[in-house]
Amino acid sequence: MRRTQNTAQYQPLIYLAQCDTTAGLLSENPQILNSVKNRPKYQNILMQISSLHILKIHTRIPAAHKNRVRKSKLCTFIYPNQKALRVIKDKYHLQFFAPFTALYSTSANLTRCSFNQQWAEEICDVIVRDKRGIYENQGSKIYKINQHKIKRIR
Repeated sequence: MRRTQNTAQYQPLIYLAQCDTTAGLLSENPQILNSVKNRPKYQNILMQISSLHILKIHTRIPAAHKNRVRKSKLCTFIYPNQKALRVIKDKYHLQFFAPFTALYSTSANLTRCSFNQQWAEEICDVIVRDKRGIYENQGSKIYKINQHKIKRIR
């Protein structure tokens, strides 16, 4: 935990890591990530989770989509409760993720800009490197699901 300048409060750390899709910033607090990227403070943000068991804690998966969610790779689903959740299946990212059950995640770039490693390293508290290094790649596919329909967002 890092200490803020003006108060004795502690804030969650910001991690820079190679996620299963692209270079990402991760934190336990979504407002910190939004402020770093100059976005509205309460804008919804993707949550990465470590297992399907944890997914069931955060949302109810519509019966029509259970199999799709379980078998999907590199896909984010926006559930009927408006939470965007992605289950991590990459073994290297899961090794970093082991002490956490869920972290908020966003790409490691300014909004509408390409990846700048120097900027990303300056704003993060912890840099997590594995044998892949840190690089920009295509983001995850995003689907919005409800009880019966599915719509591709990205």
